[in-house]
Amino acid sequence: MIQIELQQYLLHNYPQENARCEWKEFKNLKNSFCGDEKDDVISYVSAIANMEGGHLIIGVQDKTLEIIGTDTYNYDRQKAVLRLTERCVNLSTEGLDIEEFITDDTNRKVWVIHIPKHRPKLPVYAHNKAWQRIEDSLVEMTQERLNAILEENSPTFDWSAEIVDDASIEDLDPEALKKARAEYKAVHPRLTDEIDTWDDMELLCRAGVANKGKLTRAAILLLGKPTSIHFIHPAVATVTWVLVDEHDEKVDYEHFTIPLLLTVDDALSKIRNLNQRILPGGTLFPDIVKQYDEYSIREILHNCIAHQDYTLQERITMVETSDSVTFSNGGFFLPGTVRNAIEQNGPQKFYRNYVLCQGMVNFNMIDTIGRGIRKVFTEQKKRFFPMPDYQIDQAKKEVTVKIYGKLINEKYYRLLKANPDLSLYDCIALDFVQKHETIDKDMATRLRKLHLVEGRYPKLYLSEYVVKTTDNNELKTEYIKNRSFNDSHFKDMIISYLRSFGGATRAELNTLLESKLSDVLTDEQKIRKIGNLLSALKKDGVIKLSEKKKWILVEV
Repeated sequence: MIQIELQQYLLHNYPQENARCEWKEFKNLKNSFCGDEKDDVISYVSAIANMEGGHLIIGVQDKTLEIIGTDTYNYDRQKAVLRLTERCVNLSTEGLDIEEFITDDTNRKVWVIHIPKHRPKLPVYAHNKAWQRIEDSLVEMTQERLNAILEENSPTFDWSAEIVDDASIEDLDPEALKKARAEYKAVHPRLTDEIDTWDDMELLCRAGVANKGKLTRAAILLLGKPTSIHFIHPAVATVTWVLVDEHDEKVDYEHFTIPLLLTVDDALSKIRNLNQRILPGGTLFPDIVKQYDEYSIREILHNCIAHQDYTLQERITMVETSDSVTFSNGGFFLPGTVRNAIEQNGPQKFYRNYVLCQGMVNFNMIDTIGRGIRKVFTEQKKRFFPMPDYQIDQAKKEVTVKIYGKLINEKYYRLLKANPDLSLYDCIALDFVQKHETIDKDMATRLRKLHLVEGRYPKLYLSEYVVKTTDNNELKTEYIKNRSFNDSHFKDMIISYLRSFGGATRAELNTLLESKLSDVLTDEQKIRKIGNLLSALKKDGVIKLSEKKKWILVEV
């Protein structure tokens, strides 16, 4: 086709831009194929796939479809398709294709990329983000659209529900069965006498992890002997605890496998839950608390087991440092966001491992009313500790939760303790501030009105208001001690000292000022502060460094 014929062909088949069709120039694919997010080929492929699928036409002028041509660099169609599947996580290869047109008269190349619709419950990601079209704009996927995809109906597959034909009661751990019976009674106390009449298989059927006398994979996970692990191969049923020192070096580790009903206790016992003695300002009596709330770390590990995608063949990990424990499991975070999980008032609409979750509920490991994550946040609030950090990497199919076992900023502890009526969302926002993360303007305005934060948006910091409004004289004294004077005060001190003694070494000036600077500053920050004061005075022509390496006043 000559150029005008190709333009007419494209106008006939792809007559307008919409959620299913995009026209882009992309004159050179060297930097435009996988370039800047929101403005490259893979971002547009993600956006189109996340709606109903469609077409991306490359090498044409936006708005007019005039043939401009594109330099495909070193891509051919096969290589480009491979690159798309590598860079666009969850992109289906079924229906993915590239048509290439080269005009006979002007030798201009145009590509039409045919993009399949996303698969059920699987958003397509580019640059670790899911994209979509809203009118003429390419934007990061809205939560509503993400929820719509995650809640789509699809052929039901529950890995944990699959029957293990060759397994029998003899492949289960006797101690795990004994514990399962006791926990089932705890969950269903009104059935205690009846439960005593059941044999083990009936108990497992009632608990939902066996079906018609056959064991499911869930039963093997929770109750199986370690030697029964081959029944669920190639899935990995391992919880790994790793201890890391202050240099990020691994100093110890241990693996725990089935039966998980028993071994979770062994895994959790590896975490050193030491007493923390916190001495908030204004008291001689410390608050003594454990580093970790027992419910919280148990709930998070049980969630990892319940929601792990066992088809990914990955371990569940617990990485312990001196001040935190980080839990990780494979799979999408089904609520979509942490906020959704916190606000959820009822059971989840979808469970990855329904049968496994059902068994864990009946064996008193988890509940299904959706309060677990919210309760973890609430327990940290009660203890005045930093909130958990959730990292949800939907593209890599990984969920990571970090639980803090030490304070980050004592001001946060004091503010929460002095303001017991703060909402959970207020506390989460304050936690963002102490971690130097940005909060939205409305929340910043609210926290400022409550005198909880100071500073100019978005660089906020925790307020000392709890101290300034107290009647406790000891707290007021501490506040004044921690509050630093302005720079001019310290510059006057330096000038007065040099005038009185004719000069001073840096060490002498350090001795003069270190005890006067705010106790909020570390020793290193104090030394840097003094250096900045000297540099400012030198720049203003007030002082200079003599040949004897002493600071002296400049003679006027």
